[in-house]
Amino acid sequence: MLLIKDLHVNVGDIEILQGVNLEVPDGEIHALMGPNGSGKSTLANSLMGHPGYDIVSGEVTFDGKNVLDLTVDQRARLGLFMAFQYPCEIPGVGLREFLRTASDAVNKGKVSLWDFTEELGNAMESLQMDDSYLDRSLNEGFSGGEKKRAEILQMLILKPRLAILDETDSGLDVDALRIVAKGVRTLSSSRFSSLVITHYQRILDYLEPDKIHIFHNGKVALSGGPELAGEIDAHGYSMLTEETEYLTS
Repeated sequence: MLLIKDLHVNVGDIEILQGVNLEVPDGEIHALMGPNGSGKSTLANSLMGHPGYDIVSGEVTFDGKNVLDLTVDQRARLGLFMAFQYPCEIPGVGLREFLRTASDAVNKGKVSLWDFTEELGNAMESLQMDDSYLDRSLNEGFSGGEKKRAEILQMLILKPRLAILDETDSGLDVDALRIVAKGVRTLSSSRFSSLVITHYQRILDYLEPDKIHIFHNGKVALSGGPELAGEIDAHGYSMLTEETEYLTS
């Protein structure tokens, strides 16, 4: 589904991504781990087309289409979705209206109001969110956990092909973490994949990823199965050296 080849990205005059190679097949959950400042969030923002990140060279294809030629909204309509580590508050934009407008944009207005309302109710019930959230401005006054649930609610409504979760588990208690993980698993199918950026093994225990990639110095240094998270948890990122770069298992 997602194929990244030798991606180099600058922020200002600083090269952050230094040749990323990564593949996320259809129907798989992949985790991206690594030290702070290694480039994980830079990769996420670059994939979504954030204007502050300068693509120097490389290729990114999604379902065979060149993502780098697309605008942000075109990438979203294609099926790319990103949940932020720090979701912003948007006063004056109601959560209900925001979700309906986003759904219409992605689905070209093909989802009836009846079906949308039913779908929204089911999604909120699964995330243990009551209807009062819908009448509030997007994320305004929400706690950290409520903001993360609102992000997953958007994902459930928009049904992306690829969901990029940028440290969505950051700051969540155990109950909220289970609910967020449940939301991701709800969409699991042969046509849904996820790239989960995290520092912690805890969310991976709930998500059961197919593969884990370790970022180091702006590139994927190590890839392996779910057991790799346990090795990082036990030994830390000090196990990474220049010799481990591009080593896969």
